[in-house]
Amino acid sequence: MSLRRSAPLAACAVAAAALVAPPAAVAAAGPSTLPASQYTLSADYHRFDAVNSALVSTLGTAPVRTVMDNANHDRTALPSTFAPTGLAGGFRFDSADNSDCKSYPQGITTSRDAVGTADGGNYDGHQLVVVSWYTKDACDGAQERSRLTLVDWDATYPNKYRKVLLVEPTGSTATPSFKDIPVHAGGVSWYGDYLYVAETGKGMRVFDMRKILKVDTGGTADQIGRQPDGSYHAHNYAYALPQVGTVTAATTSGTPLVWSTISLDRVSRSIVMTEYTCQSGCTSYPNRGPRAVRFPFAAGTPTFAATTTASQALSLPWYKLNGVASHNGRWWFASSGAKQLYYWTPSAGATTHAWVGSAESISYWEDGTGPDLLWSLQEGAGSRNVFAVEQAAYGS
Repeated sequence: MSLRRSAPLAACAVAAAALVAPPAAVAAAGPSTLPASQYTLSADYHRFDAVNSALVSTLGTAPVRTVMDNANHDRTALPSTFAPTGLAGGFRFDSADNSDCKSYPQGITTSRDAVGTADGGNYDGHQLVVVSWYTKDACDGAQERSRLTLVDWDATYPNKYRKVLLVEPTGSTATPSFKDIPVHAGGVSWYGDYLYVAETGKGMRVFDMRKILKVDTGGTADQIGRQPDGSYHAHNYAYALPQVGTVTAATTSGTPLVWSTISLDRVSRSIVMTEYTCQSGCTSYPNRGPRAVRFPFAAGTPTFAATTTASQALSLPWYKLNGVASHNGRWWFASSGAKQLYYWTPSAGATTHAWVGSAESISYWEDGTGPDLLWSLQEGAGSRNVFAVEQAAYGS
């Protein structure tokens, strides 16, 4: 199956907020090592088993291929003024999602994370880009729910995407229900059948892509969960993905981790995370240096052991980090504040590259026949570009 990619764009003569100039990389200060043994995870993949079984029995599930067969939003092309170095392709959401002041895209992962390069990187027959979002109760309000967009990135299928609401199971086996998950969803990683969503102060929530629920539509936009008449609604979404487990972080360092974003490293079979912090002057975020930590999966599985100790921990010299990726001993860190992408290896040190504004998460795309890519996105309303650049343009 051929990959639907845009042709690399020519250098742009018109300055725009989304435009990135292509200066040469410059040397930068790099991370230092922290004691990895100070950071641990506790995983529970069965917390909601009973209620989830009842929900599946009551509502039934839709495989990913069915969700995408019913995709009902059109993705659009990147603007011609968007030209970061090494651009390999990408898209925008439809006009409503591109400009929505209540909902913001955050994390990014792909079916290449889930399955690697096997079968063209297809999961259930589709090559997908998945973006996590949070939604506020008003344009300047509080977070009230989180969702995914599943986007076809495959020449075999239309340029479509579908929204899926993230929900937490509630109720009992006799009357199962679910509720909204009001988290920032700053990072998302898909490995095997499991989807990991970062939760700022705690760790990660876990979802199973085989358990997408079919729910009722046609109700009011505020309806969520089981209704008095026995119907099930998810803010008029047709599909809801229930949480299956939790991965909770702990540390003996004296300073809890703030989970800004996550990314999958398929080579070392681990998830890496980093923190969003400020150098000074922030009231909503820590004013200190950030950390990046690597947590390995249990051998031969896409799940963490009941208790996991980190295999690598770093103290970082950069701030306002919304993106992280690691692959084959190399690291990338995206700063929304500095509009820079930092590349680092222990042997070669760090370099700095120009990057996009409103930068969010990063996902590493392995490619067996072409260049490896870095997928990323911008959250700013009106300029929500989801894009891939050739990895080699941002480090060896």
